[in-house]
Amino acid sequence: MSATGRATPEATGNLAARHAARGAEFHRPGWDGLQVASIGLGTYLGEADDAGDACYAAALQRYWQLGGNLVDTAINYRFQRSERAIGAALQSALSAGEVNRAEVVLCTKGGYVAFEGAWPADPEAWIRERLVDTGLAAPDEIVDGHCMAPAFLRHEISRSRDNLQVDCIDLYYLHNPEGQRSVVGNDAFRSRLREAFATFEVAVSQGLIGAYGAATWSGLRAQPQAPDYLALETLLEVARDVAGDHHHFRAVQLPVNFQMLEALGRANQPGTASLAPLLQVAAEQQVAVMASASLLQSQVVGRLPERLRAKFEPGLTDAQRALQFVRSAPGLTSALAGMSQVAHVEENLRLAQVPPMTTRAWQSVLRD
Repeated sequence: MSATGRATPEATGNLAARHAARGAEFHRPGWDGLQVASIGLGTYLGEADDAGDACYAAALQRYWQLGGNLVDTAINYRFQRSERAIGAALQSALSAGEVNRAEVVLCTKGGYVAFEGAWPADPEAWIRERLVDTGLAAPDEIVDGHCMAPAFLRHEISRSRDNLQVDCIDLYYLHNPEGQRSVVGNDAFRSRLREAFATFEVAVSQGLIGAYGAATWSGLRAQPQAPDYLALETLLEVARDVAGDHHHFRAVQLPVNFQMLEALGRANQPGTASLAPLLQVAAEQQVAVMASASLLQSQVVGRLPERLRAKFEPGLTDAQRALQFVRSAPGLTSALAGMSQVAHVEENLRLAQVPPMTTRAWQSVLRD
């Protein structure tokens, strides 16, 4: 049985108000009036097995108990098991009265071919039988395991809703579309992007998703001359071309961490006057920005130089310092971190009681 409804401004606002008593600015405005946690729970890493599912279920339960409400996943994460683990955990929490569906902001992604549970013995045959022969995509619409064909995306949205056991997905990302641009060229890419966004607008009108965006790895960070470069301006132009000023493109996702700083300082995005960093342009366009890989997949833990540690509040761990730096970036909505262990959730969400860094302190870390 699917959970009805979706995240609402009233419910997420009430959640933020309850946790504001801690004295920190943990929740912040997202999009369409929603309040979202400044630290989101990601579900990319981990073994695709029952033990991994159980770990995520426990981590999600603790995350919701501590006031977190932004959950990020993708249909291809752990061969669909991450979405399914979230769905099972949400149903359990709803049944126990531990969480309100309207408080939880569920974000997932589509675009990559998502196998079932494990790698098939013959991936090419699997794709041909499941996608091409069924009419979900033509062979030339599949680029290195990625597809933006409307029928395929409609199918992906349906599968994700089933996996998550919800009627409506709050935010649906087109997953790493820049890989197609580097192969098919700008004109064909823009045409495919338009068809994808038109598909998402219909899904919004049908109540299947609340809003949509683009989750990227390299595209929004690349230099303008790069073959996989993406301009936020282009994404918004295509959305307006599809649905005018009433489009539902609301958010982008890209890596931000101590080593991947392009969104903060690389002037690669067309802004109101000239090229500017992504975060500045997104703020101008009122687009929410989610930071992926905030912990550089845990590579920062135990490796920060002492001069950098000294710039943060006393007593923080390296993981907390990394999250504090990212979530304090001006204009950023939420810092995502993979959390499959209860201990990691408890460690990371202790920052709920710590205000974000001042602009001056944050800039000092950025300069270092």
